[in-house]
Order: sequence, then C-alpha cells, then structure tokens
Amino acid sequence: MDVRRLRLLRELADRGTVTAVAQALSYTPSSVSQQIRALQAEVGVRLTEPAGRGLRLTDAGWALATRADEVLAALDRADAELDTYRSTPRGIVRLAMFPSAAFLLLPGLLRRIAEHPKVRLEARDIDMVPSEVTRLTADFDLVVTHRDDQAEPHDGERVAVTPLLREPLDVAMPPGHPLAGRERVELTELVGEPWLSVDIGFPVDDVLRSLAVRTGVRPQVVQRINDFRVTEALVAAGHGIALLPRYTVDSAHLVMRPLAGVRAGRNIEVVSRKGATERPAVQVALDALTAEARSRTGDGFHENCPDTITR
Repeated sequence: MDVRRLRLLRELADRGTVTAVAQALSYTPSSVSQQIRALQAEVGVRLTEPAGRGLRLTDAGWALATRADEVLAALDRADAELDTYRSTPRGIVRLAMFPSAAFLLLPGLLRRIAEHPKVRLEARDIDMVPSEVTRLTADFDLVVTHRDDQAEPHDGERVAVTPLLREPLDVAMPPGHPLAGRERVELTELVGEPWLSVDIGFPVDDVLRSLAVRTGVRPQVVQRINDFRVTEALVAAGHGIALLPRYTVDSAHLVMRPLAGVRAGRNIEVVSRKGATERPAVQVALDALTAEARSRTGDGFHENCPDTITR
C-alpha cells in the first residue's frame, strides 16, 4: 500500500471531510478523492461511502485508518532513530492547550524548554471540548486537554494519553457569603444559589450538571463565562458562586471550599498521536510538561488524591 495514501486516509479520519484534508495538506479536493479511490482499489475493499454531499469512512475504512496510525508511527520511529544520531533534540513542537491550563503551566513550561535551545515550542490556547481533541492531534504534536472525573477516557486505540494532574474543583464564593465560614460545603446548602458556569459541554459545566443529579434540583446558572479570570471577578463582586479549579485560581479575594461527600475535579492530560513522542523534541516537551505539572501541585498526578484544601 502507498504510504502517502494511508496518510491521507488517516487525515480523513481525523479531519472529517475531504475539503478539510485538502486545505490542511495543500491538495485539491479532487486529488484527495482520487488518492482515496486508488487506495480502495489497492486493498479491494470499500473504505468510504457517501454521506450527504461528502464522504465518511466505512467500518473497513476506520479499521485501516487505525492500522495506518501504526504504520505511520513506525515511520516516525524510523525518523526518530535517525534523530538519535544527532547530538541534541531539535525542531518545532506544536502545542495546543485549553486556556486555563496555559495560564497554569505555560510560563514554567517555556522556562524549561529554554534549556533546550534547538527546540522551539509553538503554543496556542484553544477552548476545546473532549470530542474535538482527536481532531486537534492532526495539527498539533501535543494537546493538553481536560475531562471531569465521570467522563469517559480518550480512545486509546488511536491516541496516546499522558496524565498530568488532577485538579479539584472547589466552590468559590465572596468572603461575606453565609457559607464562607464552613470547612466544607454540603450540596443541599447550595440549592437556590446563583451559579456562574462555563459553556455547555465543557468539563466544569459537566460537573455542575452532575451535582443536579445528586440534589434533584437544577442549578440556576445566571452567566456562562469561559474565562476564569472574569468569573473570579464576578464571584468576588457578589454576582454568584462558581466551581473553580483549585491550583489555577487566584483566591486572594475569594473563599474556596471543597464540596462535602462529592469527588469533583478535572483530569488534565496530554493527548497525542501514537508515535508522536518518538521525535526527541516532542519527548522533551512532554517531559517538561510533566515536570511543570508536578511542580505546580507538589506531587503531580494522583488519581486518588483527596479533595482537601491546604491554604
């Protein structure tokens, strides 16, 4: 099988449309379609089928795309082995991070990467929901994402996942709030409170909605703000309460309290295509991310860490 055609099939699996593949790889859509048809002829099995005005992969197409990952990862390993004959890791590493992870980790990460002068990190902050993560690995070597405790893990068949840290979510309230003096806050005590949350579908909102299941009462969300800096200001000004990540938030003007009897947190992870870290420069960046996460929490990722506060 032609490796270039396998790569196009893998890109179609990740990007979803022939047009998106063509734009990303500087092909024409007709050229992409032609190469996919040629691959079908090579393997003797239908790999795509019509879907509206576009194409989608058949079951056989998805199976071959998964194997294509393995083939291309093997080629990446071969390239990486050649890299080992050079004295130091080098090249550009493309990194996507959701914004609050960038706030928490990126300054220290850049300091660590500076110790490797031949490695250049290109970072972008991207608001992402879990369903978008695999697609992002088509454009980025490493994707820093998050999911709540109840969410399904990413599909390990197609991507590699490296845990960084688990960050508890605490209830943030203004200092004068009636519950500010409590060591922990019961769910039932929050019924009727005005909530500040994030867009529907993002992990923190998933946690808030799961609380509704526990209490039987739907939270009253008065504002949806994705920027935690803005949410902090609104909570401090008395416009509502919020679930905010413990290590990321500047709590100087807030009271942060854990929820009693509830495990509420977000798992911050690095997702990459299988074989991506065979490139020494990408492995350097992943090691730096892991070290920075450990330094921010004191001990890094602990799946069973208690939701307690230390400040």
